[in-house]
Amino acid sequence: MAEKVNIPEKLASFSDHWAPRIVARYNDNEVRLVKVEGEFVWHQHPDTDELFLVLDGTLDIELRDRTVTLAAGELFVVPRGTEHRPCARNGEVKLLLIDPKDMPNTGDPATATKAVEI
Repeated sequence: MAEKVNIPEKLASFSDHWAPRIVARYNDNEVRLVKVEGEFVWHQHPDTDELFLVLDGTLDIELRDRTVTLAAGELFVVPRGTEHRPCARNGEVKLLLIDPKDMPNTGDPATATKAVEI
């Protein structure tokens, strides 16, 4: 039976950055929470779009031709195959991501941090 998810409680249960936590699944997707700080690596996802929803803080998503700045309550979808780099330059940012099951956060399983369920 499905259970509700308390997002603030789940976020409080971990402190590491750039290490996604799976908090729900639906169809072939995972709902992930992640805390980020600093700059991530340039990467792309050739087979899927990537959704970023900022829960707290300010996130820059650098694209090769522009930077998209997101505040709490805003979301952005990076189109599949688009090279991008998320950056949290003003302290920690809390995000909700919706990704296909087992999608590596760097686009490459060899360099990705494996999302774990909490």
